[in-house]
Amino acid sequence: MPHSLTPSRRPQSCDDRRCRRAMDERPALLLSHLLVNNRPFQVTLTKTGLCWRSLQPRKLPATGGEKHCVSVAEIIAVREPDVDEINKECRRWQKMPSVSSESILHTFTVYHVQRSKEHHWWCREVTFCCSDQQLCNQWVQALEEQLDLQAMRPKNLIVFINPFGGKRLGKQIYDEKVAPLFQLACITTEVIVTERANHAWDYLLEADLEKYDGIVSVGGDGMFSEVMHGVIGRIQNNACINQNHPDAELGPCDLRIGIIPAGSTDCICYATVGANDPVTSALHIIVGDSQPIDVSSVHHKNRFLKYSVSLLGYGFYGDTLLDSEKNRWMGPSRYDFSGFKAFLTHQCYEGTISYLPATDTLSSPRDQRPCTAGCAICQNSGEQSQKAREYKILKSEEQKQWKVIKGKFLAINLANMSCACPKSPKGLSPAAHLADGTMDLILVRKCSRFSFLRHLIRHTNGNDQFDLAFVEVYRVKRFKFVPKYSDEEDGDIQEVSKNLFGQFCRDHPTCSSVQLASSWNCDGEIIEHAAIEVRVHCQLLRLFARGIEMLSSENDIDNSVD
Repeated sequence: MPHSLTPSRRPQSCDDRRCRRAMDERPALLLSHLLVNNRPFQVTLTKTGLCWRSLQPRKLPATGGEKHCVSVAEIIAVREPDVDEINKECRRWQKMPSVSSESILHTFTVYHVQRSKEHHWWCREVTFCCSDQQLCNQWVQALEEQLDLQAMRPKNLIVFINPFGGKRLGKQIYDEKVAPLFQLACITTEVIVTERANHAWDYLLEADLEKYDGIVSVGGDGMFSEVMHGVIGRIQNNACINQNHPDAELGPCDLRIGIIPAGSTDCICYATVGANDPVTSALHIIVGDSQPIDVSSVHHKNRFLKYSVSLLGYGFYGDTLLDSEKNRWMGPSRYDFSGFKAFLTHQCYEGTISYLPATDTLSSPRDQRPCTAGCAICQNSGEQSQKAREYKILKSEEQKQWKVIKGKFLAINLANMSCACPKSPKGLSPAAHLADGTMDLILVRKCSRFSFLRHLIRHTNGNDQFDLAFVEVYRVKRFKFVPKYSDEEDGDIQEVSKNLFGQFCRDHPTCSSVQLASSWNCDGEIIEHAAIEVRVHCQLLRLFARGIEMLSSENDIDNSVD
């Protein structure tokens, strides 16, 4: 078996007692006494799950775990051994006098999802031995029939691999950890290794997407952004929707996208799955998980610029990204280096912010409850969005709801999701929702370096990062920003900066000139226009993900069969 299928350590299962009780209440499709690891088990298959209960006590009670259940939805595959495997198994088991040679020949293996710590999944295999070939065939057929009923599972995928992102391990990660799992699950793939920037974007605009059940992005957030732009752009082109119009109602994309993390931060994967692990993401794709997410469109003067699903950052995060592009030779460590430089520079920017508050939402950025798998708020947001389209608010009434803020800011951030990553487990906005049709607007006003450092440190611990006098947070649906020096002038901020070049900085007397505007960090890509308009589109995209699962307590954890 591939290395990714056989981890060296023994993780724990997260199947809880309520799930097992639900499986017990279902009528059994099959019930037999089978051997697992030379021990008799009563094995039961229902429409929802597969359970096996030991028929004899263990000699070592400390190992525990006499009953094990797995949902049918999380069974990856069922396989019978080939001839070589049978012969090898015979030679090994013939040394055990308690087991007849006949039962050795009739086995089948079930591969299923096993949960580990920190939201990691891996593929576990359990081999069952039957008393005769007919019974073995009956079990294999019944299991395959239940797997065929899992309509959400993909059968044909197109895979884009970025060989240059992160540590340049994208192709190796896919070949060694992901491809064997897709092969096990009988998923056919068309693999394209990108050769240039926007290769996947251009390909998706012209490709025949009808034959695919989904798209897989192997790389970092930049690779996902490229795939996302290709898919959304293709849908809008087919529907003759003008993406340049900020008020355009974009058509939703039914084709799901899977993310195999192989980049520097992999924020989007971490915030939607809970881990940056290729095997975990591959298994979410295989079982056919589907998670809607919001997408924000960014415009400048009625011209479409970018789509964003995680972070739009101006000031600190924009300066960090812009400087990091000059140091790509440093690899992922360039972000730490550039972030430290931006912190020392401590540049603030002046401008006018306008936003439309999300008044009809049941949530708040200061909630203590994060968005999790099966989030009720996200589930209801689709219906609310549909009603809003049917009973459109008049422009005059909507205009009255806009709020305006002027000031000097160290950072202006818009978060569509928590933006969590390994370095910031809770993210920039811990209570942001994946699919509720809102963004969290986070404003960090001018303050001392020490105060700003306190704010940054709180991203890495459990303290409330918004509980500071110079930090404001709002849940919004639309957003506009105009830098100060373009209020009277209609030109680009870059032209304004040239006209005022040489003006001494009052905030930083040691500076030789004023840095009038920052750049926007849009999901790890630069937007040079400072004056932008942003609108969130509720549940525009779907991912092969489940959201962050709530971890079970230790009392509800099953131990694996030895």
